Amino acid sequence: MNVYEIGSLSEKLASNAYPGRGIVLGMTPNGKQSVAAYFIMGRSVNSRNRVFIEEPDGIRTEAYDPSKLEDPSLIIYHPVREVGRGLIVTNGDQTDTILEYLERGLPMEQALRTREFEPDGPNWTPRISGLLSPDGSYKLSILKSADAEGSACARQTFEYPALPGLGHFLHTYVCDGNPIPTFQGEPERVAIEGDIDTFTAQLWDNLNADNKISLFVRFTDLKTRAYRQRILNKHQ
Repeated sequence: MNVYEIGSLSEKLASNAYPGRGIVLGMTPNGKQSVAAYFIMGRSVNSRNRVFIEEPDGIRTEAYDPSKLEDPSLIIYHPVREVGRGLIVTNGDQTDTILEYLERGLPMEQALRTREFEPDGPNWTPRISGLLSPDGSYKLSILKSADAEGSACARQTFEYPALPGLGHFLHTYVCDGNPIPTFQGEPERVAIEGDIDTFTAQLWDNLNADNKISLFVRFTDLKTRAYRQRILNKHQ
């Protein structure tokens, strides 16, 4: 078994109809740019009724058709926010919790001790979070139910150095199901390939056509801090 094997994002996405929401953090093959990506998927009408909207410090979700919006509590939030020269990426309103703590000089882990998985039993959707540092290193965290009843929260944080061409992929679910099985294990090692448009297409084209909703990708120059980003919405 090769524990250092680097997988293909295309293959992982194409073979999984419902990874849920996903974060990818990493570095380009030339070691010059950090990479951040976040996508959302949905099965219900309420979940699918969303688009990503650009904000001065990141992005937010918004109802595509406000008349169809049912419960905004778990679907309307800021997935991406800048903090200093770093970037926070999450699948819920814990983005704001992390931002508040970091601005007070406190670590992401401490912020997430105040939060837990989403109250949507029996799925108990995990809260996944990422923090991309100015030097390209990054952290990924998952808060998930410790049992089928949702009686306690397990918290795991992984910290990675920036390595050229390598990224880590964390998503909320193993696959589709009823209830939907929660992600297990360490974030998956994946190859970061191509320029921003190639990488964006790799993700978008391999996400399940029925379930994909929106995708955000940002490439940041580690020296100049200049960045390019792409936002794709199924509902354009």
